[in-house]
Amino acid sequence: MTHSAASTLSPEEIRRRLREGEEIALLDLREEGPFATGHPLFAVNLPLGRIEERIAGLIPRRDAPIVLYDDGEGRVARALPVLATLGYSQVAVLEGGLAGWRQSGGEIFIDVNVPSKAFGELVEHVRHTPSIPARALHDRIARGDDLVILDARRFSEYNVMSIPGGRSVPGGELALRVRDIAPSADTTVVVNCAGRTRSIIGAQSLINAGIPNPVVALRNGTIGWTLEGLALDRGATRRAGDVTRDNAALARQNAAALAERTGVRVIGADTLAALLADPARTLYRLDVRTPEEYERGHLAGFRSAPGGQLVQATDEWIGVRHGTIVLTDDDGVRARMTGHWLRQLGWREVYVLDGWSDLPRESGPEPVLLAASPPEVEMIAPSDLAALRDEAWVIDLATSPEFRRGHIPGARFAIRTGLADHPALETVREIVLTSPDGLAARLAAPELARQGRHVRVLAGGTRAWQQAGLGLETGLDPATALFGADDVYKRPYEGTDNAAAAMQAYLDWEFGLVAQLERDGTHGFTVLE
Repeated sequence: MTHSAASTLSPEEIRRRLREGEEIALLDLREEGPFATGHPLFAVNLPLGRIEERIAGLIPRRDAPIVLYDDGEGRVARALPVLATLGYSQVAVLEGGLAGWRQSGGEIFIDVNVPSKAFGELVEHVRHTPSIPARALHDRIARGDDLVILDARRFSEYNVMSIPGGRSVPGGELALRVRDIAPSADTTVVVNCAGRTRSIIGAQSLINAGIPNPVVALRNGTIGWTLEGLALDRGATRRAGDVTRDNAALARQNAAALAERTGVRVIGADTLAALLADPARTLYRLDVRTPEEYERGHLAGFRSAPGGQLVQATDEWIGVRHGTIVLTDDDGVRARMTGHWLRQLGWREVYVLDGWSDLPRESGPEPVLLAASPPEVEMIAPSDLAALRDEAWVIDLATSPEFRRGHIPGARFAIRTGLADHPALETVREIVLTSPDGLAARLAAPELARQGRHVRVLAGGTRAWQQAGLGLETGLDPATALFGADDVYKRPYEGTDNAAAAMQAYLDWEFGLVAQLERDGTHGFTVLE
C-alpha cells in the first residue's frame, strides 16, 4: 500500500540512521499482542487507538523524525491524519511495512522491551555475571546461610509473588540501599526478578558499584524457582529501610566514578535550559527516584521513571532512539547508576542534573501529557449512569488486564481501533464510554458521534464509579467482549498462572538474544569491562 500523504523510508535507510546515531522514532501501530509476535529491535509499540494518549510523552518534539509501520492492516493510513492534526510534521512510512523489513533482511524480534532484555543477556555474556540456581539458593536458605535476597522488580510485582524471605528493592535502589541491608561484607547478596534481565542488571550494578559482598543473580528468577517445583511467597511487603549518611556517601562516590567512566555528563540549570532551547534535539527529563518520592515533590517538567524500570523498559518512556536524556535524583546515586546503564545501552547523550535550588518544583502524581487538549464531549455522572444502564451500552476502553481487574457490571470490553465501524454497534444508539480515568473514553467519543450515535462519557471514568460506592465485576467474558483481548501481551514471567512450557520457552528465547543482536547490527551497545 502506498501513502501519498507521507514519504517512505527504506529499511536500509532506517538501519543506517540507527547505526550512525541519528534521531529516529520507529512506531509500530499494532496492538501489543501482535507487536510481541515480531518487530524490529528498536520499534516502539504505539497502538493506533492510543496515539493521542501516549505520543506526547514518547515523542515530545513535534518535528522529530517519525517512521510508521503496520503489517498490512491499514493502520498507517489512519494514523497519518491523526499525527498531522497533533502537529507532528516529519512523519514517514516504512517501505513495505513489517513484511518489507523482513524481506530486506532485517532481524525480527519477538516479545516486548527487547532492547533491554537483549542488553541484559549481552551483559551476562561479557561480564560473566555470577548466578545461583534456584535449588542451590533454596538449600542455602534452608541451612540458614548468611544471605539477603533482594527483589529488583517493582513492588507491585514483588507483592504478587516473591522468593521466600526476599525483600523489595527495585533495581534503581540497589546501589543506594544495599550497604544498609547487608552491613557485613560476609553476607551474600542475591538479586532476583521474574526472569533474567533485572536479576542480571541488578547483580551487575552492585558489582560495578564495588560493594565488598559476594553478589549473585538468581538464575532465571521466579521462573527458575517455579520450574524447580519450589513454592513462592504471596503478598509479601518487606522493603528496604532508610539509608545512613556514611553509606549514602560511599554509594555516591562509587556512582560518580561509574558515571564518569561511561561518559555521563553532570549538568546544572543553565545547561538544562540550553538543552531545552535546542530546536533540533528531542529531550527527555526523567526523575529516577521511587514513585512515592516523586509524588512528595519533584522538578516541574520531569516525568517519573524509576531507574530500574527505565533500564528494563526504556521504550516505555523514550520513543526517539538517540534522543537526549536528562536524569535527576536528590541523592547523587540513582541517576548516575541509571545513566551509566543507559550509556551502555547506546544512548549517546545522557546527562545528570545536579542541584534543584533554582528550579521550580511540583508535588502530586505525574501530570497527564497530551499533545492536544481533549475534545469537548457530553458527560454523564456515575449516579445517572447507574439509573440508565438497562437502556445504554456501556463500553469500556480499559486495557484488557485493567478490565479483568474490575469494570462496571455489564460493560463490554473494546479496543478503540475499529470500534466506530464495529457491526455490533449498527443498531445501538445509546452508548456510554468509560475507561479507568475517562481520558481514553473522551478521546474516542467523537468518532462514534460522527456515526450518528448518542455518545456520552462517564465523568471521571470507572474510578469515579467506584469512588461513588458503586460495585464492579471482574473477569472478561469473550461472549460479550467486542474484541479479542490482544491489546496486551501476556508476559510469561508475570502473574501466577503461567504454563511451565511457556516459561521455559521464554527462557530459551532469552538465551538466543545475543546471537540475534549480532545479526541485527544496529544496537550500538557497549558493556563496561
